[in-house]
This record gives sequence, C-alpha cells and structure tokens, in this order.
Amino acid sequence: MTFAARRAAPWLYSGVGLALFLALWEAFPRFNLVSQSLLPAPSDLPAAFMRAFRSGVWLEMTLLSLGHYVKGFVWGAGLGGVLGVLTGMYLRLEWSLAWVVRLLRPIPNLAWAPFAIIWFGVDEAAAVFIISIGVFWIIFFAAQGAIRGVDRDLIELADAFGFRSGWERLTKVLLPAATPGILVGARTALGQAWMAVVAAELTGVSGLGSRMMQASSLLATDIVVVYMLTMAALYGIMDAGFVAAQSLLLRWKP
Repeated sequence: MTFAARRAAPWLYSGVGLALFLALWEAFPRFNLVSQSLLPAPSDLPAAFMRAFRSGVWLEMTLLSLGHYVKGFVWGAGLGGVLGVLTGMYLRLEWSLAWVVRLLRPIPNLAWAPFAIIWFGVDEAAAVFIISIGVFWIIFFAAQGAIRGVDRDLIELADAFGFRSGWERLTKVLLPAATPGILVGARTALGQAWMAVVAAELTGVSGLGSRMMQASSLLATDIVVVYMLTMAALYGIMDAGFVAAQSLLLRWKP
C-alpha cells in the first residue's frame, strides 16, 4: 500500500461507516420498521433545520446554550484547575479535603438543580452553576493527578538550580511537566460540559436543552434531532480547535 493510500484509508473507512449508518437509519422509518413520529429519517432533517433557522429560534437557542457552555466551562476549569494543582502540590491539603471530595464527587450534576434554582432562580446563573460542577471534577482530578505524577527527579533538579519557592517550582517545573495530563482532562471536560448543558437547561433556562424538551412534548422529533446534531457539531468544532491548540502548546514534546 502506497503512502497516499495509507493516509486516505482512515477517511475512506470513516466515510463508508457513516454512509452505512445513515442508510440504516433512513431505512427504519421509510420501511415502517419504526414510526416516523418516533424516529425521523435523515432526509427529513434539512427541511426541519431550515424551519428552525428561518424562524430565528435555532440561532437564538444556539447562542444562549453556547454562552452557558463557555461560562460554565471557564468557571469549572478555572476553579478545578487551581484546587487540583494545590492539592497535588501540598499533601496536607489533599488529606484535609479527602473526605469532602469523597462526599461531593458522587453527586450528579442534575441533583444540584433544586439548589441552583433556589440560589439563582430560573436564570442563566443556575445553568452555569450546574455545568461548572461537572467540569470542575474532571479538571480537578486531572490537575491533581498530573501534578502528583511529575517526576521527582525534575523537582530535585529544580532545587539544585535554586528554584525552591513554591511559585518558582510551580511555574518552572510542575506546570510545564503536568500540562499534557491537564490538557487530557480538559478535552474530556469539553464533551462533559455539553452533556451538562442539557441537564442544566432542563431547569427551564432557555437554550437547546429546553427547546429539545418542548419539541419532544409535541412529538416534533425532527426538531429534537436537529438540536441534538447542533450540539454534536458544536462539540466537534470545539474539539478540533482544542486538538489544534493542544498540538501548538505541546510542540516542544518529541
């Protein structure tokens, strides 16, 4: 197999797999194996999208959800990253928070919805709060584990060169060495945050999640799928951008 053929093979197989999936999906409602009111055919989705787009609702809901997503991700990643790095650096702090983490970590995002409504009302802040919780734990554990996993020889080498203060050790050794691990957690959190968007907007906050629920109550399953694919497309774009940024940040790695 030539070099060009090897490079083209993954794209070819991916295209064939996607085509087969869409053909099978199309066949189920078309041949009445599943009612079209329960599962719309892919060929019906462009018309459904154009209806939602021309009404202006699709763009409005997309921008609202995107705002919730970005704000929740920034807050969750920021707080989770800082606390994860600190607990990774200072063992006594990790011990102090160990049972607090064990107590709070298993609580799912949606379980916080009643408190989010009580504290913030049916408002954007409630959605941002719920999204940030899911992101927080992923980044927290990624940062803590990455800092803990830094080679002790590097720290001893930094001490030998006079980098003994906590700030110097963090900026010169720990963060550069831990960045790949933290970025892996951040990429995972990108997807988790979109899952949390739907849960957050089930509280009644306007966005793609709330529109999906409204459409499902009217059995407008084509609109539900349009909003689902919108989230998938937004995640795909963000993930591709993140991978490009990750490659740029880690260009120093062999």
